[in-house]
Amino acid sequence: MSIAIRYFSKFGHTEKMVGIITELTGVKAETVAVPLTEPVDTLYLGSGVLLGKVNGAVVDFIKTLKPEQVKMVICFGSCAIIKSPVPQMRQLLEAQGITVSTQEFTCKGSMGPLHAGHPNAKDMEDFKKFVQSTL
Repeated sequence: MSIAIRYFSKFGHTEKMVGIITELTGVKAETVAVPLTEPVDTLYLGSGVLLGKVNGAVVDFIKTLKPEQVKMVICFGSCAIIKSPVPQMRQLLEAQGITVSTQEFTCKGSMGPLHAGHPNAKDMEDFKKFVQSTL
């Protein structure tokens, strides 16, 4: 099974999560600035949220994807105010004809004093279990 990892992380929360995927899969993670150059079975795509939206770089990356290039995307991320970045990513991916896994993960991300310290050790342990369940 071929795997790719792409993410956007403004404050480091998603990047912290990506480290766990890399640890478990041995696959090098790249930011969404790096396009996919080969077809993959599974793409792990992570993002945080700022002002209620995923970053434009994530949107632009998703617009480059083709169904014949990606069999399935597993979305994950963190956020402080809205419930999850995943619905936004799902909508964009499905508009491209990309299959999105029903397995998804979101944890709290700190924004100043709001959810300070998140993602914390428990969030990371939960995320590790999630990734293991997707492999």
